[in-house]
Amino acid sequence: MKPEHFYNLIGPDMQAVDAVIRRELHSDVVLVRQVAEYIINAGGKRLRPALVLLSAGALGYGGTRHHELAAIIELIHTATLLHDDVVDESDLRRGRKTANALFGNAASVLVGDFLHSRSFQMMVEVGDMRIMRVLSDATNIIAEGEVLQLMNCHDADVDEERYLQVIRYKTAKLFEAAAQIGAIIGGADPATERRLAEYGAHLGTAFQLIDDVLDYSGAEAETGKHLGDDLAEGKPTLPLIHVMQRGTEAQARSVRQAIESGGRDDFPAVLAAIRATGALEHTRRQAEAESGRAQASIESLPASTYKDSLLELASFAVARTF
Repeated sequence: MKPEHFYNLIGPDMQAVDAVIRRELHSDVVLVRQVAEYIINAGGKRLRPALVLLSAGALGYGGTRHHELAAIIELIHTATLLHDDVVDESDLRRGRKTANALFGNAASVLVGDFLHSRSFQMMVEVGDMRIMRVLSDATNIIAEGEVLQLMNCHDADVDEERYLQVIRYKTAKLFEAAAQIGAIIGGADPATERRLAEYGAHLGTAFQLIDDVLDYSGAEAETGKHLGDDLAEGKPTLPLIHVMQRGTEAQARSVRQAIESGGRDDFPAVLAAIRATGALEHTRRQAEAESGRAQASIESLPASTYKDSLLELASFAVARTF
C-alpha cells in the first residue's frame, strides 16, 4: 500500500499547504531560510498535515482555513525534527544529511526555535482560541515527551508502559492534535471531535511502533536512516523491552548491556536476540491493534471518500516499509 492513494484525494489542498509553508518560511536572515527550506524540502510523508485535511474533509468542511492549520502542524513537526537530530547527534534523515550535520547544531536549534515561534504567530492569525489551546497544549506535551525520552536513554529498566508514554507524548500527540483541529474547523460535535482525536492518537502510536520495527528490519535505502540507530543512542524501544522480558537470561543481558553502553558494537547479538524472541512480530501486533483502534474510533463518521482515506491511512501506518 502506498500513501499516494489517499494523497490523490487531497492533492490540490496539499499544494495549497506547501504554498503557505513556503510563504511562512520567509525571513530576511539568509541562514534561517537556508536551514528551514533544506529540511522542509527533504521529503517526508506529510502525514500530519494530511490528517488535518482529511479530518476536516470527512466532516464536509469546504473552506480554506485548514490549509493554514495543516501548515502550522508541519512547522511544529519540522521544528521537533531539527531539535531531535541535534539531541540524538543524527547525521542522516530521509536518506540525506541532517541539517545539524550540514549547518551545525547551533543553527539547527535556533532555526527550530524560529519555526516554533512562526507557528505560534500563525496560530494567532487564525484567531480561534480553542484551536490555539489544542496546539499550544500539544506543543508543550511534545516537549515533555522529548525530555522523557532523554531520561529513558541508557536505562535498561524502562518497561513497556514507560515507553508507550513517550510515544503518546512525543509522537502521537501531534497526530491527535492534527485530527482534532480538523474536526474543530469541520464543526464537529464534542463526541465526534473526541473520536477523531482518539483516531489520531492511535494512528500516531501505530506509526511510531512500526518505526521501532523498521529500525531493526527496514532497508536503509527505503527508511533513509541507519539500521540500529535507536540502539546506538541507547533507546529502549519496544523490541528491546520484549527481549528483556521474554528472552533467555543471556539474551536479556546482551540487550541490557547494549542499551546501557550505546553504540553499535553489540548490534549483531541484539539483532539475533530480537529475531529469536519474535520481538518484531510482537511490536507489529501492538501496532496493528492501535491501527484497529484508530479505525474503530471513526466508525460512526458518515460515509465519504475522506473517511475511506482515514481508514486507509491507518492501514498504511502498519503496512509501510519506510
